[in-house]
Amino acid sequence: MEGTKTEKLIKVIKIAAANFLERESSGVSLITVTDVKLSDDNKHATILFTVLPDDKQKPALEFAKRMRSEFREYVKNNTKIGIIPMFDFDIDYGEKHRQRIDEISQNL
Repeated sequence: MEGTKTEKLIKVIKIAAANFLERESSGVSLITVTDVKLSDDNKHATILFTVLPDDKQKPALEFAKRMRSEFREYVKNNTKIGIIPMFDFDIDYGEKHRQRIDEISQNL
């Protein structure tokens, strides 16, 4: 039971983050939310994302980190989550590495 509750919370946060970043970003890069990591007590959530083109990764991360409190407010106003976690954003390097491995293996 607890696992599905956490999974639902992750899904809601992931969708909210994707919508928020699409709405608030300048559009010069493609930001894709790939995962949400929740603390065991659900009080902290890290939203992982990838950025294209790669040279826009640092500005996109800085932008997302600046928007943490606005995102928290967005989640409060646009979802039915009871207790809103504290949010952080980070680049999903695991996904970046997976994409690079796929690219290399296709060229073999």
